[in-house]
This record gives sequence, structure tokens and C-alpha cells, in this order.
Amino acid sequence: MQANFVIQLGNKSQVPIISFSATSPSLASLQSPYFFLAAQSASTQVKPISAIVQHFGWREAVPIYVDNQFGESIIPFLTDALQEINTRVPYLSVIPSSVSDDQIAKELRKLMNMPTRVFIVHMTISLGSRILTKANELGMMSQGYVWIMTDMMTALWQSINASDFDSMQGVLGVRSYVPKSKTLEDFQLRWKRKFQQEYPDDFNVELNILGLWAYDATVALAMAIEKAGTENLRFKKTNISGKRGDLETIGVSENGPRLIQKLSNTNFNGMSGDFRFVNRSQLQSSVFQIINVNGNGEKRVGFWIPKNGLVRNLELKNSTSEPKLGPIIWPGDTASVPKGWELPSKGKKLKIGVPVKVGFKEFVEVEWDSTTEKAKSIKGYSIDVFDAVMEKMPYAVDYEYVAFATRDGKAAGTYNDLTEQVYYGNYDAVVGDTTIVANRSLFVDFTMPYTESGVWMVVPIKDNKDKNAWVFLKPLTWDLWATSGCFFVFIGFVVWILEHRINEDFRGPPAHQIGTSFWFSFSTMVFAHRERVMSNLARFVVIIWCFVVLILTQSYTASLTSLLTVEQLQPTVTDISDLLKRRENVGFLDGSFVEGILLGLRFDKSQLKKYKCPKELDELFAKGSANGGISAALDEIPYIKLFLAKYCGKYTTVEPRFKTDGFGFVFPKGSPFVADVSRAVLNVTQSDKMEQIEKSWFKKETTCPDFNPSVSPNSLGLESFWGLFLIAAVASISALIIFGAMFLYEQRHVLLQFHSFETSIWRRILIMSRIFDQKDLNSHTFKKTESSTCSVHSMGVSGSSSPNSNCPPSPSSCSNQTDSAEFVFFVDQGRFSGHMHGGDITPTGSASPEIVPSPERSSIELANRTHGHN
Repeated sequence: MQANFVIQLGNKSQVPIISFSATSPSLASLQSPYFFLAAQSASTQVKPISAIVQHFGWREAVPIYVDNQFGESIIPFLTDALQEINTRVPYLSVIPSSVSDDQIAKELRKLMNMPTRVFIVHMTISLGSRILTKANELGMMSQGYVWIMTDMMTALWQSINASDFDSMQGVLGVRSYVPKSKTLEDFQLRWKRKFQQEYPDDFNVELNILGLWAYDATVALAMAIEKAGTENLRFKKTNISGKRGDLETIGVSENGPRLIQKLSNTNFNGMSGDFRFVNRSQLQSSVFQIINVNGNGEKRVGFWIPKNGLVRNLELKNSTSEPKLGPIIWPGDTASVPKGWELPSKGKKLKIGVPVKVGFKEFVEVEWDSTTEKAKSIKGYSIDVFDAVMEKMPYAVDYEYVAFATRDGKAAGTYNDLTEQVYYGNYDAVVGDTTIVANRSLFVDFTMPYTESGVWMVVPIKDNKDKNAWVFLKPLTWDLWATSGCFFVFIGFVVWILEHRINEDFRGPPAHQIGTSFWFSFSTMVFAHRERVMSNLARFVVIIWCFVVLILTQSYTASLTSLLTVEQLQPTVTDISDLLKRRENVGFLDGSFVEGILLGLRFDKSQLKKYKCPKELDELFAKGSANGGISAALDEIPYIKLFLAKYCGKYTTVEPRFKTDGFGFVFPKGSPFVADVSRAVLNVTQSDKMEQIEKSWFKKETTCPDFNPSVSPNSLGLESFWGLFLIAAVASISALIIFGAMFLYEQRHVLLQFHSFETSIWRRILIMSRIFDQKDLNSHTFKKTESSTCSVHSMGVSGSSSPNSNCPPSPSSCSNQTDSAEFVFFVDQGRFSGHMHGGDITPTGSASPEIVPSPERSSIELANRTHGHN
């Protein structure tokens, strides 16, 4: 209040007010242009304090401050800084400035009963030393406690007597850092000599940071006056009538505005370091040093820099390998870092609440003693997991289980009611099959889950064995069936084209050739083809096609096997939308949050049926939805697995699946237990211990088949095999192109004759097709070793000799008189004469011969079917 009054007085009279001890942040909020804080604001030290808390990983801290403007002004800044590093402030300890020792002891005992062991003290040195002395008497300066002092106490430690200083062993503190210099040392010597001359009875007195700020403020003011050129400070009197001494009669400085402008711009290297005002209100933030009370004095263990945070040495502020703080001696004369919390008092057990269940007692089973009206025994899967977790804790935890039950042994409420008991402080934790859900996490904290998470839908299964006569068609889709059939026909045609001229198996009557081609192609499906393939091109096509057929048949066999197995066990319901459309009933575990999920899916409340145990669920399924039972049930994975284990082969799971966080242990909001227990949960769930616990409580589950929620496997479609068909098509078409090119090249002389004579297109195609239908006598399959030549017979047309009958036959050509009723004759290409008339060659004008190529030597074989001629 005094500081506020002086600031307002300076503002009214336009006189600069400079303070080096009133460090309250609230003073800067007055926004007076004539107030200058020649010191570090108390709010600047909250960053170093929060950095210390974060460095050691403390999750809770309790501020202890004096009940006045000085103490209260820093608290908002301190709590915000702690919340930024996720450190909780569970309690604010307010100490009146005129407090008695008994009141201090009472407040400290209250703090002792809390789990938090990190305390931040912000008050004057006189009151702070009294609190630390009383804390030492109560045993709160022992191992496990942490005390952090603000700079108002650390700046004046030299004024504390020896007995009070002994009670502060292990305390940490923050203090503005003053860099050493020759000028500072000379100044301190002169000041100390001057002080001892005036006060010869006071020894060991040092000039503290407040004195250095006062000296620098005086220098800054002198420099500002000199720069402003105000040798004579004049006041302008106000014309206000009133009594003498009235504040309204105070004059206004004529030089004030110019003086504050020069003072705001003053910047120099003072005794306390770089002296510069920020926004005309306070000194700029500087480096803080972290000190530790040890023995008869203090020890600097590190620094805090605005840009770098905690560092051990200023010279190594950019080093990442250097430890951030030096060795610290903590309360209790130990070097072990306190964990920041512990159980409230020795001998007190944690009170662990457990639910009372009617069904699914494998998780938690409470045996009630009606005589004592207490639980005789509490056991189950969740209990064994929690016991295993407590064994993995880095420290011993004493606890006891308490059943959440009425006097007659029944459940005292729902799971939400049980978790609320932790919020109200009736239980220290809850252990059981408690699901981690969002609405509960608003007022309690959960550990890491120790079970599989999610909600499944379970439905009965029906036997469809031997009820589908066409199941063998289901492995492949219709487009894949059609494509496969077309390719079998196509491959047979390609092989016939490539083998017809050189392979006796692919010759003969048309019906025989068609049947042989189809037989050969389709027999590759079971690799039973017996026809030999002579052409290399045909062999290439068949190899590719056999590879395609092998993959198709193997995939078909696997898919059919799966269908024949799965089709025997089909779910009665495959989708939750079917239940909504048919308005069938759905079951859920009594007291479970699943009811909210079903209502959110727009199920009517009349469609929802509760069950308490696996037996009741089986009975509801047996009744059916039409008789007041259910058609499906939604529940969490652990319950579903247990139910399927007990009723193997009757039920299965289908979509949908809803994601949840599983079962977790419940602790109060912000409890430091949560992090340690969560780490212990991970250690247990990833070890063999978890498997042993599961086997001991869920033995039957290992004998149950694993039902796949996707009970209807999809048929294989063309999209899975189009690449194979593309390869087969490319190979076949390539072989046809190569064969066609080779065939046309062999018959090139016939093609040249087409250009010499005006033959129609269809006539040319007919001639080439008849040439293709002939055997390729050059093929090694038709060569005969018993003769090197063949005889050629020529006959006249219409009973007369051919004009070219005198020409000798081609020595390498022979006619195959057994293939057709044709007669042929040969004419040497160089001596052939005649003319085309209407597309026919008419040497004598009496017949229509056809041009047929000779196998070699470019001779022309003229073939003519008999039309009644000899």
C-alpha cells in the first residue's frame, strides 16, 4: 500500500519514483510513466524455479507465501509457469505476516499429511527463517523433502543467525547473478571499509544485490539529470485552495517529463551488471544463479539463462553434453534426488476400492462375511495384475482392498459411483475391471490399460453345412469365370494355328480338329494333355498358359477350402444395421458404458436388455428377440473372450468394432502414483508374469477356436488376376504375329504373283487359307528318310495336255496325293506363260487353275480341284 501511494504521488507531481526493493509485479501493472523499478521483478524468477522443477521431474509443488501484496503478486505467474511444464499445484499455503509459531506448526503438519514433498517459499527473510526452523523441528528437513527459496530470501541469507542457517541445510534457491569485475571488487572494499567505520561492532557484512541496485539507480538518475540539463529542479504551484498539508496543494515538476525520457534511455554497465530499463518499468531480465545451502555456507550449482535455460557453467552454455546442474546436497544430507512425493505418513495403508460383481467373477470376486459385514477375501484377474504391478514399483507401497459394497454384501453403486469415491477422497485408488472412458477421466486419472481394448458384437452362429449346392462356384466371381473360359478357348485356337501344318494330332476332319484343340486347352487345367507340341512358338505359349493355370487352380482350391469350412458356421446377424431395421433386441452388461453406445446408435431403450453374467447372456440368446431375448450383444473384448471360452462353438463376433482404452487402475486427479504405476503396468504386461496370470484365470480360452469376425470370405475377382491374363494374351498374340510373319515370308512368291495378276481379295484369302491347310512338307516331322526325291504326276486339263507339260518338275517338290482329291502340276517360274482373265489363269482357256506355292525354288504349284475332269 505504501508503494502504491508513493507511485501515485510521483505520478501526480511528475517526479520520477525509483524503487530497488519493491519487486512486486503488481506495481508494474499500475502503468505509471514516473515509476521505475531498478530491480528484477519478482515474476522473472518463476522461470528459473519452474526449470528446476522440470529438470528433476517433480509433478507436484506447493507454494508457501506470505499473506500480503508482496507474497500474493507472484503466485499467478508461478502457477502458470508450473502448469506449462505439467506440474500440478494441489494446494496454496498462505502464511499471515503476523503468524505465531503454533500456527506455523499447524500449517506444516497439514503439509506433512499431503503426498507432495516439493515446497516453494516466497516471503521475507525473517518469516521464512522461522518457517524453515519450525520445519526442521517437525522433521520436514529430512530425506525426501525439497525446499526452494525465492530471491528475496537468498539475497539476505547473510543476515540470518547461525542457528537458523543450520536448519536450512539442503535448501535450493535462486538469486540474480552479478558478474564479477575489478570495479565491483574495489567498490565492495570501499563500501565495507566505510560500513565498518560507521558500525565497528558488525562483522562479516556483505553488500547484497539490493545495495548494488540502489547504487546503480542513483548513478542512472544522476546521468539522466545531467543529460536533461536540469540543474535547478523547479515546481509549479497549483491554485487550489485548502488547508496546509493537503496533497492537492503539491506542485508539479517542470522538468519531470524531460527527466523520465532521459532516464528511460539510460544504459550503462553498472555494479550489478548491464543496467537498462525495459518499457520504463523494470530492469531487463538477467541471469539467475542456482545455489544450494551446504554446511556453513552456500554453493553455486548452476545458472539459468533466458535463452538457454539451466546450465552448469556460463562458459559452456551451448554445450549439450555438460550436466545442467552440479552435485546437490538435499535435505537429510543425501545426494539422492527426492522423487517429490511419498505416502502421507508411515504406517498408513492406501485404501483400494474394488467393485462387487454378480457375473464375470474371473476379474474380481468378493467373498462376503455376513457376520463381520466385511469382505472375507478379494481375488481375481484384476487383483493379481495389480499385485504384480505393485511388486514392480521402485518403492514399497502398503495397501489394502476394500469392497465397494453395502452391509449385506451387494454392490453399493455403479462403476461411475465407484470412481467418484476416489474423487471425493473416500478411496485412494480403484482396482477392477474399470474401463477408461472420457467422462470418468474428467475427475480421476487412469493408468495405462492392462487389457486389450475395444467393444465387439457377439451373435449366435448357425450350421449351413450341405445347404448350398453351388458353393463350388463361389471361390471365383462371374467375371473371372467368364474370362478364364474365354482364355481356354483362345489358347486352344492359338495352339491349333501354330501346330496345324506340322502336327498330325491337330489335323484331320474339322470336328476332330476342334475337339482336339479344346481338349488340349482344357486338359491343361489338370495337366492331363497328351498331345505333343512340335512348334517352339506353341511350346512358349503353353508354358506361359500352364503357369497361369497353376496359379488359378491353386487359388481356387484354397478359396474353396475356406468356403467349405466357413460356410458351415454362419452368423445369424452380420451387421448392426440389420438389427436396427428389424428392431431386434440387443444385450449389454449391466452397469456398463456400452448402453450409451447403443443409445447413440439410435436403438430404442425398449430394445436393450441387461445381463449380469455369461449364463444370463446365453439364456437371452436362447430365447431369441421374438420371445423377449436378444439377437446380439455388445460388450468389451475381455468379457467377450471369456463368454466365447465358456460357450465354445455357439457364438462368434462380427462387425462393428468400437475402440476403447481397455481396463485401467483409477487414482485421484494429478496423483503422482499414476506415472510410476503406468510404467509398472508396462513392465508386467510385457513380461511372462502376465501370461501366467491369464492362464490361471482363463484356462478354457486356450481350447476355444479363434473365430474370425469376417465370417464370409470374399470371392476371388478378375482384379486379382488380370496381370496373369495380360501376360498370357501378350505371349499368345506375339506368337501368332511371329508365326504369321514367317508364313507370309515363306509364301512371298505367291504374294508376288498376286500383284502380277488381278486376283480379288477374297480369292487371295481363299488361296492362302488352302495353302495354310496343307502340310508343311519342309517340317522335320514330315521328312522321310527312305527317299530323297519324290515323283510328280501331271495331267492335262479337260482331257488335253497342258501347254507346259514339257517342263520338267521341280526336283524338291512333291505332291501329297493322299490329303485331297486334287491333281497338281508344276510350271517353272521363268517359263510360265498365260494371262489372267476374270481372275483365272487360262493357258488353254478351258480351266480355272489355282496358284499354289511350291515348297522350294520359287516354283508355282497350280492346283485344281476336279470338276468332272480326268
